[in-house]
Amino acid sequence: MSLTAERRSALINDYATGANDTGSPEVQVALLSERISLLTEHLKTHAKDFHSRRGLLMLVGRRRRLLDYLKKKDQKRYETLIGRLSLRR
Repeated sequence: MSLTAERRSALINDYATGANDTGSPEVQVALLSERISLLTEHLKTHAKDFHSRRGLLMLVGRRRRLLDYLKKKDQKRYETLIGRLSLRR
């Protein structure tokens, strides 16, 4: 259910903007999107797990705020990121 170290490092390498980049908005949004997809799959089988549902909603809100920040700072980076992650909006 959680993100493995290999998958996490692969996502960081894919979305990093520099050599030692782990904190850029692109990397953070990619990691959050992966966690959101894992939690979504979990909730498909465990529909009454309301604690995980709350965690999912918090992750979605955090991703939304990061995307809003990125859109405000650099529109082009925002558009490429949502295109790569296949996000709506």
